[in-house]
Amino acid sequence: MGRVILAKRLTTYILIALVLGLIVGWVTNAAFGGSHPTPDQAATLATIAKWLGLITTIFHKLIKMIIAPLVFGTLVVGIAHMGDTGALGRVGLKSLGWFVCASLLSLTLGLVLVHILQPGAGLNMPLPAINAATDIDKSKFDPIQIIGHIFPSSIVDAMAQNDILQIVIFSVFFGVAITAVGERAAPLVKAAEALTKVMLQITDYVMRLAPLAVFAAVANALVERGPEVIGKLGYFMLCVYIGLALLWIMLGLLAWLFVGRRSVSLFRYIREPVLVAFSAASSEAAFPRTLEALDRFGVPSRISSFVLPLGYSFNLDGSMMYMTFASLFIAQAYGIQLDLGTQIFMLLTLMITSKGIAGVPRASLVVIAATLNQFKLPEAGILLVLAVDHFLDMGRSATNVVGNAIAASVVARWEGELDPEKPAEIEPPHAPSHGLSGER
Repeated sequence: MGRVILAKRLTTYILIALVLGLIVGWVTNAAFGGSHPTPDQAATLATIAKWLGLITTIFHKLIKMIIAPLVFGTLVVGIAHMGDTGALGRVGLKSLGWFVCASLLSLTLGLVLVHILQPGAGLNMPLPAINAATDIDKSKFDPIQIIGHIFPSSIVDAMAQNDILQIVIFSVFFGVAITAVGERAAPLVKAAEALTKVMLQITDYVMRLAPLAVFAAVANALVERGPEVIGKLGYFMLCVYIGLALLWIMLGLLAWLFVGRRSVSLFRYIREPVLVAFSAASSEAAFPRTLEALDRFGVPSRISSFVLPLGYSFNLDGSMMYMTFASLFIAQAYGIQLDLGTQIFMLLTLMITSKGIAGVPRASLVVIAATLNQFKLPEAGILLVLAVDHFLDMGRSATNVVGNAIAASVVARWEGELDPEKPAEIEPPHAPSHGLSGER
């Protein structure tokens, strides 16, 4: 029963680690000079932060080593079990339709709230020089590069780079080809099933390090910057989190509309991956556990394994909300007035250009910086939110997990294939919970 006990307690351990990380980071920063450290104290804080960052880096690398084979295995098996390309196309169209609607909801809600709450009003920031540097690499923003980058030239390179969208494209071709070949490809399906189960077992091992990684990530965020950085932009952060909370409520209501009362229990099933994403500020870290949670909730693996990877590129609801707030917050902070038509066009630009760049480092900041430049807003304004970006990344990462879990559940309901829930207490102690045995 070791695995079951660990699964029950992991959420508690992560919460404890989160609180301890806040305390240790705050105390360490205060012990070495706080907001006004001497050069020696600043060097010591930087060294401590580097060692804490190493722990977080190791955890993220362990997660990344799982994702590529897991996405490939689950997606190939899922497509093979769909039985025909018609079902694949139907699920794909329903997924993309939901993604577009959810993105529009996120952007519109952000637009409305940023006008009501006015997070940047009254700051009266002086306009920076036109050539002010931001240290944000926008080279991957070029639409031609984005579209061309979707298609892999090598699956080996795509897996090495953990490029989820390219892996999805190759896996779809591979899965469809397996379906076309038929019985002769059955050994490949069994191999993909075995690969998936092995990777989920590795996930179980890696997740035992999650509390330590959460502690290190939160402590690292406060050791060098201290709590003052939160206070300076506290109202902006509060506004973003109010928006994310309202988005959770609206997505939950939509889930209730399509899934019914079971949507309430969905949040209970995904609480662990949501907490992992929040604490580690990475929705990628929660991907394997989200697959398992959806399986226990009753979403067939052939649907969750298809919808979830697509969602990581096309359904970043939390990031959409954040990009709206940040872009218009910067305009307000510099006292720049934008008419409603320009704002709507900006949001549509954000929605289109943000698709498919989930693998770009600090992707939200890249899109925001490029969009500011396009609409003649000071690109250096990104520096206003850069200091608290980690703390906001925690909220938007958790929201991305919620949005994708709801998307998979709704698509499963539309397909009429939402199975009965599987309580975690009755799972075999050592077998991965993500069933891919072919009964579905």
